[in-house]
Amino acid sequence: MKPAQFEYFDPGTLDEALGLLREHGDDAKVLAGGQSLVPIMNFRLARPKVIVDVNKVPGLDYIREADGMIHIGALTRQRSVETSALVKAKCPLLYDATYWVGHLAIRTRGTVGGTIAHADPAAEYPCVLTALGGQVVVKGQGGEKVVKPEDFFVTFLTTSLQPTEMVTEVRFPKIPPEAGWHFMEFSRRHGDFAIVGVAAMVQLDKQGKCTDARIALCGVGGSPFKARTAESMLKGTQLTDKVIQAAAEKVGEEVEPEGDLHGSAEYRKHLAKVLTGRTLKKALEKAGKIQ
Repeated sequence: MKPAQFEYFDPGTLDEALGLLREHGDDAKVLAGGQSLVPIMNFRLARPKVIVDVNKVPGLDYIREADGMIHIGALTRQRSVETSALVKAKCPLLYDATYWVGHLAIRTRGTVGGTIAHADPAAEYPCVLTALGGQVVVKGQGGEKVVKPEDFFVTFLTTSLQPTEMVTEVRFPKIPPEAGWHFMEFSRRHGDFAIVGVAAMVQLDKQGKCTDARIALCGVGGSPFKARTAESMLKGTQLTDKVIQAAAEKVGEEVEPEGDLHGSAEYRKHLAKVLTGRTLKKALEKAGKIQ
């Protein structure tokens, strides 16, 4: 299929791009990698009257370390994350999750800012960002603001981003060297959207007690699910199989997924429980403290 007719702009600066968004408002869509927008336009599920192609905007393609975080420009390709020594060393959870993002061709064009702004509830990057408590940098008519994941992701394909605003940077906290992490998802085929995915990180003290735990899931609701109750259950404890199982069961109880052609709600709840347990055990192994 072909998209409906639209007007095309390719601004050369960020200010020009934001000016076009201010001018056209709800009628405009930002085009970056196009791995989500172009297919839904071709199926005419979206019919924007204006496309603002930001690929020529300079200064939005970078990966750097600052203030305890990995700062990634919105136009940075997922393939760049996949091949980044800095990401692999300082935020390996994000590095591991990138393996699960579509296929190589998709990662070569898809952008970090694009997948965050698109907010697919089955996507990997929003899940990792939520688990680690990262930040989304947004620019618009009112200037720049930094938004927490829980305030940015609203529901299915919906964020707090205004029509006149654009994501310019995504910040992922560094993972402490002594921490363990893991990302796991279940899909029908590799490259398909996750039916359920889990991102987890655990940090232990010298006595083997958990001092920090981060858990988030994708595919179990309209936005990434932060497993706060399970996190609290793990902190201050020895991460025995019994403790991990109890936390995993709590996740299965608390998630409220919707059923679809890929799996019923009950099936997703079951996967949430099982995958959380497996992911936490893998994270514990990487922390070097198998109980």
